[in-house]
This record gives sequence, C-alpha cells and structure tokens, in this order.
Amino acid sequence: MAYTDYIFEGYRKRLAELRESTNPFADGIAWTGGDYMPVHEATVPLLDNGFMKSDLAYDVPAVWDGRYFRLDDHIERFERSCAKLRLTCPIPREELRHRLIEMVARSGIRDAYVMMIVTRGLRYLRQYAPEECENRCYLMVTPFLWVIDEELQKTGASAIIARDVRRVPPGAMDPTVKNLQWGDFTRALLEARDRGCSYALLTDGDRNLAEGSGFNVVLVKDGRLFTPARGVLEGVTRKSVLLAADRLGIPWEITDVPVSAAYDCDEMMFVTTAGGVMPVTTLDGEKVGDGSVGPVTQALWKAYWDQHYDPEASFAVSYE
Repeated sequence: MAYTDYIFEGYRKRLAELRESTNPFADGIAWTGGDYMPVHEATVPLLDNGFMKSDLAYDVPAVWDGRYFRLDDHIERFERSCAKLRLTCPIPREELRHRLIEMVARSGIRDAYVMMIVTRGLRYLRQYAPEECENRCYLMVTPFLWVIDEELQKTGASAIIARDVRRVPPGAMDPTVKNLQWGDFTRALLEARDRGCSYALLTDGDRNLAEGSGFNVVLVKDGRLFTPARGVLEGVTRKSVLLAADRLGIPWEITDVPVSAAYDCDEMMFVTTAGGVMPVTTLDGEKVGDGSVGPVTQALWKAYWDQHYDPEASFAVSYE
C-alpha cells in the first residue's frame, strides 16, 4: 500500500460522487458582485485592471473532505496583501468569510480550491489616486486542484533549478503579496518543459533558492528542515508543515538557502495549498538523496493531512 492511499482512497470516492451530482454548481461556483453563478459563466470586465495589468491581490484557501482548512489564516494574509497594494476589499471581512463558506455549501464540493481576488477596478492608477479607484471583488470555488498528481505524489516529481530566469526581486514586487504577476514563474515553467520536466525552482540572483511557481521549497538535511527566508511568499502550507515538524520533533530553520544545498540535500519537497506536501526526487536530472520519497517527507506528508481534521486548524462546512 502506498503511503498516499491514506488520503486518496476517500478522495477518489468523493470525486466520483461529485461527478454524478446534478447540482448546477458541482463544477464550480462564482460570485462577481451579484448572484451566484456557475463558474464557467462568470466574466470579468475587459477594462478591469486585474485583467489588464494584473493589478490585484488574491489568496487560495481549500476545503478537504468537507472541512475548511486554515480559512482565517488565508483571509488574514489576503488582507495584508491588499493593504500593501493599497487595495480595499469592497465587502466586509465577515461577509467575505460568510460568502466563501456559503459558496462551498451550495456547490456540494467536498474537496475544493477556493479563490478570493480584489482588483484595482476599472480606473487606471496613472489617472486616479488609489483611494479614487473602486476596487472589485471576485470569488470562486472549484473542485480541488493538484499541482502534483497522485502518481507523482507516490514516486516524487522531477524539477530543475532555472538557469534562464531569476525570481523577480523584492524591490520590484513584494513576494509576500500573493499576486498574479507570473512572468518569471511562467518563463521558468517553460524552461522546465524544455529541459524534460514540469517543475522549476527560481533563485534570487544571489546564489540562494527562492521559490517555485506557486509553492515554497523545503529541504531536508541530516534530519533538519531548511526553507528560504527571502524572496518568497510566506506560505500558509509551509506554516502548517513547520507546525507539523514541531509536533514531530523535527528541527527547522527559515534562512538563506544556497543553491548548492539543493544538490546536497537528503530530501526535497514543494509545499502549497494545491497539493500539500509534494516530494521531489529528481533535480536537474540527478537523484535527490537516494531517489525515493524519504522518511521525513512521508512523516510530514501524513502530519499535514492530519491537520485537516484538527478542529484548531479546520471546521466542517454545513452543506445544504
């Protein structure tokens, strides 16, 4: 039995039930300021600066087995991102939270990928002061997305360290603001494809690791965890993994991580909401450690998913 069977057996059953559902929101539900609608019918105005200039902040909590996971952590980070960009969510926090819960309940989706977005709106910042721009809010819930699928979770993914592109420096775009300015990430993903794999890590230009396209990286060396301190999003999933490490007695550091450490580590994992703890067993065509999913990764993998049933980190959705 693969260690991943712990969650995937139940997930596959719930997914099969969802596919048989007649609920009009089973494929996803959206809110753009009016009534709820199927996600594939939702639209964004062409002149919205979120679309035109990626002038927005967003965040992505998740629902697993009918339980919202760290929703308030995601809302708090979302509010910090908005504040740093001088954006204001047009609906109060409690209404935002209520709608995100209500949308999941209406959809019937028990394993969900949830997105909240605030954009600058329809006025150009070059012509108006930030406080004169009427910000817009968009919400959506879709079935859970996997950055690394079940089969790769079992064996580990292959990745590269990008050579042709570096992470946008913090002086240009604050990496602690969750944003959709993915030019560097997209270039790195294309480079990864050209080099025969699907995932890429970017560096900070100073010979340190930064992050990948929507995920933090965690290295294991001699039983300790190391994860980059600069040029990265302060990931909620990374926070969950480090809390799990504390409970398991695994020491960790958030610090500068030189690129050389990636080639010398015992285990490597990418961590993000859309996939959780994702093992990496090949880097630049060479084995990471012995080339298998290591014991620390497996322990953290299980501990992370256990947290989804912990009432301190999650709560059950009351489905209609």
